[in-house]
Amino acid sequence: MKLKQLLKIVLINIYHNKMRTFLTTLGVIVGTATIFLVVAIGQGGEAQVNEQYSRLNVGTIMVMPAQRGRVLDPLTKEDAELFQASQNIKMAFPILNGSGSMKYSNYSSNGTYYGILPAYLEANNLTINQGRFLDDTDESKRERVAVIGAGLAELLTDGNPTEILDKTLDLNRRKFVVVGILNRMGDSGSPQGFDDTAFIPYSAAERYLLGTRANPTINAIAAGVDTVQAAIQDITTILNGNHLRGGSEQFRILDAGSRLVAAQETARTMSLLLLSVAVVVLIVSGIGIMNVMFVTVKERTKEIGTLKAIGAKKREILGQFLIEAVVISLVGGILGVIIGVCMVPLLTYFEILAIPSLSGVLIGLFFSVTTGLFFGFYPAWQAADLNPIDALRYE
Repeated sequence: MKLKQLLKIVLINIYHNKMRTFLTTLGVIVGTATIFLVVAIGQGGEAQVNEQYSRLNVGTIMVMPAQRGRVLDPLTKEDAELFQASQNIKMAFPILNGSGSMKYSNYSSNGTYYGILPAYLEANNLTINQGRFLDDTDESKRERVAVIGAGLAELLTDGNPTEILDKTLDLNRRKFVVVGILNRMGDSGSPQGFDDTAFIPYSAAERYLLGTRANPTINAIAAGVDTVQAAIQDITTILNGNHLRGGSEQFRILDAGSRLVAAQETARTMSLLLLSVAVVVLIVSGIGIMNVMFVTVKERTKEIGTLKAIGAKKREILGQFLIEAVVISLVGGILGVIIGVCMVPLLTYFEILAIPSLSGVLIGLFFSVTTGLFFGFYPAWQAADLNPIDALRYE
């Protein structure tokens, strides 16, 4: 028999068993849709991770206390200067971290502020939406000025951020003039948030807000991505030599590049875990296909005997039943992909980023067709191996 004839017989048999075929296909539909969505969610997760860390220089190294509270021998601006003297470090600057009340007009909030040097702008890729950023004059004169995040500006002005520019912000009962508003940054992947934070000169934070409670962290930028580990080793050596009461053990040293890799690996692991669940669903549906094919072989035993009696070859019988299994699984795979595509907007509504891709379609269809071939082969082989005389006598 020609392929065209085989397909015609297969389609007739599927048509006459529509409900059974649909129930068999249902598992393939669910499994394929799951695989498509898992791949889409995985790619969306990786895209989110890359977006979150894109604003953070992968050569950034963060040095901070290993525990909350004040350490025995805290970091200082002099440590940052020693770090920067290393040939493996491009720049280093201290950061002061504090929290408290922030008031403007009739609005108030509790939030976080950072005392920073102007180099912080370059290191964290911050961009100004309105006004200006802090400069060296602000630092040297201990000016009481502030640059605030977009979220904080909107919160303190009830959605009218322009209003607060060049106005006075009450920060822990100290007056600071807002000279700039940042562009919205989202989650930067950094321990320091941006959108809901106020930034003030390091010297002003040290003098007017924190005083003896100042307990800085230090951000260092490696000279290149390939010198990050050498820079970390230099930092460790400097800390051990400059902090005799606790050494480097009282500090944590984190590099952004390794955090990015770890986050990407976590996203991939979750995708693989979900993908394995989808494969299990397809295996279960494959067992369903096998059961249905066994039933089909039993029901059509006499038909198989007749075909063999009139000269149908073993490979033609095998091909007929294999094609039927593949058609069932392929149709289920196509419907699964369509359902998966239709569910992407629903996931977006629930703030789950899913990025459809050709790879997701191909992987889903590959697994669905493979399932049909694998689980349909044995029943097809059993049908092809029937003795024509026994098949004709079957009741």
